[in-house]
Amino acid sequence: MQDAGLRRGAENLLVTCGGLRAGDHLLILQEDPASGYYDAAIAGAVLDSARALGIKAQAEMLPFDPMGAALQSDLVARMKAADRVLFLSRCGDQIRFNAEMQGIRPIMSYALDAGMLASGFGRANYQGFVALKDAVNALMASAQHIRVTCPLGTDFSGPGAAYPKSGAADVAVTRFPMSVFAPVPVQGFSGVVMQDGFLVGTGSKFYDPYGCDLRQPLAVHFEGSVLQRFEGDEMDVHCARMHYARVGQQFGLDPMTMHSWHAGIHPGCAYGMAAAENYERWSGAAFGNPRLMHFHTCGHYAPGEISLNVLDPTIEVDGAAVWMDGVFDPHLVPGGADVLAQFPCIRAVFDAPAQAVGQGPGGRLAG
Repeated sequence: MQDAGLRRGAENLLVTCGGLRAGDHLLILQEDPASGYYDAAIAGAVLDSARALGIKAQAEMLPFDPMGAALQSDLVARMKAADRVLFLSRCGDQIRFNAEMQGIRPIMSYALDAGMLASGFGRANYQGFVALKDAVNALMASAQHIRVTCPLGTDFSGPGAAYPKSGAADVAVTRFPMSVFAPVPVQGFSGVVMQDGFLVGTGSKFYDPYGCDLRQPLAVHFEGSVLQRFEGDEMDVHCARMHYARVGQQFGLDPMTMHSWHAGIHPGCAYGMAAAENYERWSGAAFGNPRLMHFHTCGHYAPGEISLNVLDPTIEVDGAAVWMDGVFDPHLVPGGADVLAQFPCIRAVFDAPAQAVGQGPGGRLAG
């Protein structure tokens, strides 16, 4: 018999998020568990729950392409024939900003294993977190001034989010669980980001080496979309310059660019491994915790190719610390208290937030 928590997480994914009903067709595209990214148990749990709900579910293994090549036409045809497509594969992350996916309605799971699906991260009501994300988007868009700091010295600020007139720029793939607000464009922002531990990729393309270890916190200065300079340990500065230059050259883009930033909104998101054990997996799973905010850099597009990550940010919106040292307070977001009142399962994860976000010895995001 399936664990009750795992069943509730799977139903939250299939029904609350996916909107699937008995008789609907679900196609699951699964990455080989041997890659060490998704475990085998999560696909089995979703299949079992889907079939118990009368959903016609089938799974197929999808070869992973580190460079994110276009999906083959016969696969796209099978995706279009399904009512929903679930990616238990990094391929779903690689296409998350691809507008062509909107007609296919794919879901990308950031619950990477059965434990994450069965936890508060997977069980907390999906639609409630969508409402919370929309409320944060509205807050950021209406703000007059936003300032972000952190214990290591991050300090940058700017106006409210300059989202496009059509609304907050967001991904074309449904994300499960919903764990970040829409990326805030960097127009009008400037300051310094203190990057601790390592530089890492964004999940767009998986190049080698994917991470660049840092000895000490590295100061990354920027103004608007321009990444101006690095300051810190001499070897770290050299390595950062070389890493950005190499990635930019590999993909034919201007490396010294900043595009946008956002932070986690889901305190149920926990990542128990040290980030340095598997940079690829960490960058695709830990970011939803409010203890982390990140920049999309190295490319004039989201998500860029290199991510800057800040631990325990304080994000002040018009003087109110909506995030304080990595603790997100939804009561400071108009409509946030209503979400907590309507969904006790969401209130529960805020009452007991996960603290594990991939820290190594000493609690740092050490490489």
